[in-house]
Amino acid sequence: MGQPQRLSSWRNGASRDAITHFVERVTTDGPVFVPPSERIAVFDNDGTLWPENPLPFQFAFAIDELKRKIPAEPKLGDDPMVQAALAGDLATLMGGAHFDGLMQVLALTHAGMTTVEFWAIVNNWMATAKHPHFDKPYDQVIYKPMLELLEYLRANDFKTFIVSGGGADFMRVWVERVYGIPPEQVVGSTAHTTFELREDGPVLVKTMSNVFVDDNAGKPVGIHSFIGRRPIACFGNSDGDQAMLQYTTINNPRLSFGLIVHHTDAEREYAYDSQPKSTGKLVAALEEAPKRGWTVVSMKDDWSTIF
Repeated sequence: MGQPQRLSSWRNGASRDAITHFVERVTTDGPVFVPPSERIAVFDNDGTLWPENPLPFQFAFAIDELKRKIPAEPKLGDDPMVQAALAGDLATLMGGAHFDGLMQVLALTHAGMTTVEFWAIVNNWMATAKHPHFDKPYDQVIYKPMLELLEYLRANDFKTFIVSGGGADFMRVWVERVYGIPPEQVVGSTAHTTFELREDGPVLVKTMSNVFVDDNAGKPVGIHSFIGRRPIACFGNSDGDQAMLQYTTINNPRLSFGLIVHHTDAEREYAYDSQPKSTGKLVAALEEAPKRGWTVVSMKDDWSTIF
């Protein structure tokens, strides 16, 4: 069994103890032992494994893609939703019943290319773009305590999955290198992909039709559809993760565990909950946490290191 000292960036206290106590109980022979095949842990991504301010990183990618495209296609700049994206106006992009503005921007920057082309564009962006606040490549702005937690769980025969509102294709480019999570263990928002046999061989082409948004109530649906097992551990940071936390911990026949990362460190990262500047509103899940026994982690108090 993995040793608690692996969680070296976690300060001694209730949060760390709750994690290790849960892992010890489900991995030790006894009444609540869980076989390795059922040790499923699900993690939100934005705000849980890396920051989501000042914008979710996939939004930042889309904006950079628009900037790259506009010189060759200047009429794109006339689109009100493109203008909103370039201005960082999330309220406009996320308005409407189906996030119509955001879907339009994603269609302009994600659809119509092959999956191989998209992979190359995202990979190049990850290699060159930097976070505007921390001035580091995006894949270096990862929460060290959460990386340690992923490793600790895997050392105890947990299978770790990402279940995120972010695009599955976007995350699958880099998750294995950054988190040690293989692409087949990523559940994210998806759209219809089409198959074509071209002269140079078979390709898959991205579209924006039949979009499945893997957020809020969509997360348990995505878990069922793509994992096929009920998790026993769930890690999130916002009300968008509340349904996933509920699905994992309420009336689960196995001993289960829920954890919320609370952004409380304005000096080392950001501080927000009810009034986020970006995504990641945390009100309802935070209120429900004591009733459900979910562990609430304070970045400021529980983490000795952020990145």
